[in-house]
Amino acid sequence: MKIALTYSSKEGLIREFRAKRRFTQLPADDFFAEGDSMETIQAVMQAIRQSGHQVTGIEADHHASKRLSSARPDLVMNIAEGLIGDFRESYIPMLCERQGLPYTGSDPLTLGICLNKMRTKEILGYYQIPTPAFQVYYPGAPIETDHLLFPAIIKPVAEGSSKGIDNRSVVNDANTARTVISHKLSTYRQPVIVETFLTGAECTAALWGNGEDAEVLPLVEIGFNDLPAGAVPMYSYEAKWIWDVPEKPLQIFKCPADIDNCLKQEIEKLAKRAYHILGIRDWCRIDIRLDASGVPHILELNPLPGILPRPEDNSCFPKAARTAGYSYTDMIGKLISIAGRRIGLAEKINASFNSI
Repeated sequence: MKIALTYSSKEGLIREFRAKRRFTQLPADDFFAEGDSMETIQAVMQAIRQSGHQVTGIEADHHASKRLSSARPDLVMNIAEGLIGDFRESYIPMLCERQGLPYTGSDPLTLGICLNKMRTKEILGYYQIPTPAFQVYYPGAPIETDHLLFPAIIKPVAEGSSKGIDNRSVVNDANTARTVISHKLSTYRQPVIVETFLTGAECTAALWGNGEDAEVLPLVEIGFNDLPAGAVPMYSYEAKWIWDVPEKPLQIFKCPADIDNCLKQEIEKLAKRAYHILGIRDWCRIDIRLDASGVPHILELNPLPGILPRPEDNSCFPKAARTAGYSYTDMIGKLISIAGRRIGLAEKINASFNSI
């Protein structure tokens, strides 16, 4: 089967940024965090080949539409994050739908909603799914903090990969909150969301499948005892990208999570419900944190989860898949099969696999 892998490389995002002349200031240090390394891109392409398919790599830039049209793949495997705006993750799915190309993962609307933490939380709240209380601040509007509950965590409203979530993001008083909100509004040039900072344990749930076949892989528990002294107990940008390096990975993950069975079942049920309510397709990683009473709350949904290939990279979706018995190649092959069954490509996928 012919598969096109669509991706956003770090180098590609930097080129895109430089080409946009409307930018008048340098970006934040974490601006390109969501771009994939060539190591990850090559690992995914190799896994696709080892699953019995042909693969073409396509950068998700302004040439992507023409390249997709020329390639005419049987399936597009999409891991492209994009650079700017609430619909940056929706770019490739929109191109695919316009060209009639089947693709892995969620549709453009779901990707846009899940990237925007405010819209996600509004939907979760409507369905009475626990999520931290929040307030949103907009560029140019007054910064009123009278109704905030502390401690609070301050984030850009539409970013991933822990962009904008650093050791200064958790605040304990109104004056500090106003300073941090103002800084993030000017730095990330988008609305800022302020949530109640939950003080309980944290885990992440990797899910794949569709409908009744949706499955929760072994939960990944995230502990914070191995963080540097003075670090806020959360999986911040520093924890994810600066302190946790392959040469010296942080020992903060347990998979499967060391929790009792009742809590495990409660978290899995909550994650599945959020997965279905938000219209997720094929796969997702859902971040969950307990409040002081031990009640799990949904922090956010990541329908384009990171899939760094090496175990020492501490990428949580592959970590959960490995614990469930899947190699990296097995994981990629399973994702292709899940999407293929949904789309109606099962026969082609089986024929490709059997030809290995």
